Amino acid sequence: MQMEKNLNSPARQLLTALFDDGAYQEIGSYLKEKDSPAGAVTAYGYVNGNPVYAFAQDKSLENGAVGMAQAEKISKLYKLASKTGAPVIGIYDSYGAFMDGSASSLNAYSMMLEQTAALSGVVPQISIIAGVCAGSAAVMACAADFVIMSENAELFFTPNIEQSSAEICAKNGISALTAASPEEAVTQARKLINLLPVNNMACTPCMEYEMPVTAAGTDFASYISSIADGDSITELYADYADAAYTALATVTGSTVGLIGTSKTDAKLTEADCDKITRFVRTCDAFSIPVITLIDTLGFDGSAASETAGSVRALTRLAGSYAEATTPKISVITGKAVGAVFVALAGKGCNADFSYAFENACIAPLMPEAAVEFLWHDKLKGCDNLQAKRQELAKEYTDTIASAEAAAQIGTVDEIITPAELRNAISKTLSMLEGKRVTNLPKKHTNFPF
Repeated sequence: MQMEKNLNSPARQLLTALFDDGAYQEIGSYLKEKDSPAGAVTAYGYVNGNPVYAFAQDKSLENGAVGMAQAEKISKLYKLASKTGAPVIGIYDSYGAFMDGSASSLNAYSMMLEQTAALSGVVPQISIIAGVCAGSAAVMACAADFVIMSENAELFFTPNIEQSSAEICAKNGISALTAASPEEAVTQARKLINLLPVNNMACTPCMEYEMPVTAAGTDFASYISSIADGDSITELYADYADAAYTALATVTGSTVGLIGTSKTDAKLTEADCDKITRFVRTCDAFSIPVITLIDTLGFDGSAASETAGSVRALTRLAGSYAEATTPKISVITGKAVGAVFVALAGKGCNADFSYAFENACIAPLMPEAAVEFLWHDKLKGCDNLQAKRQELAKEYTDTIASAEAAAQIGTVDEIITPAELRNAISKTLSMLEGKRVTNLPKKHTNFPF
């Protein structure tokens, strides 16, 4: 007897919402897990006109239980993606493995994890957590380039209701975006796919664009909005490590990665460094140009931060910038002192162009520390020591640590104004379109984790 498909299952409804005009072609729709259909729908179609492979776990079939049949369907999808260079979107909604007492589910997850790892950095992978994503499935989902969670979804390795919510996953950097519903998560995935190249050999997307909605002001938000095309910014990991900012956007119609230190009165913690590192590596994998805006008090050097391994995080951050061969433009909008400048804007870390605003401070030490070190004699015998320190700190910032002084010795390439920011970046991006760099042959870097 012919097996009937549940055309109204949540899995197929979400795939209908994902693909253009709701049209897609299923793969392996008759494959069974024991006596029931395999608990996932696998398909291919077009998203914004681009070919995409997708799977959706079907909770109407044994709660979407994962067994060898489901693993074979999903692995087939990944193998097709590797042959054709098309993105993969996974929609997760399953309570875990198909339990029959055997170790077959272990083979199932191993098979899928192998395919996920093999395609990492080759084609974009997006995980949508529509319901429950548990155990080994959570590992597989988090191996994608981006995780999008519905606000009522759960993602966990071991059951812990307090730590598995979408809110917690956003705060600890697991999910890049949170949606009000699974359908909204699919909409966000469509938008994200539109900003990404179809694979690591393809050019970044180029599309029609609108001019920025605001002119450059004097704060971080206005700088970002003046650089990006109108209504093109998708901020990622907004609730995680909020002293760092990461987003995808377009500049004159082409995709870029925007990175910034969004709080001038904060220091970058281990989490901030990891957030930026992960984003740089993602952009580099798909040759998306990286634009970094820098204005920060530096890296957190507190005892607690050191204990948490902040030096490792800083090393990974500096290494990710140095290793990345995608076009990189750095703009010092305020303070870039010591290791911050070295990691994010230094020529030794492969910044193709480093710009600075006229009032930027670029130095090996914070002005207050530099005064104590360089001009200690000027502080002797002062009636108002604090006022004198502030006066000398301003003098240091305006002279030795000024943008002009840095430009004179080649530390930065050019001085620009906020009003010139978008024009300078768009022209530089155009010149860097043909950038070709090959690193030394090796299996991979060995940064400290």
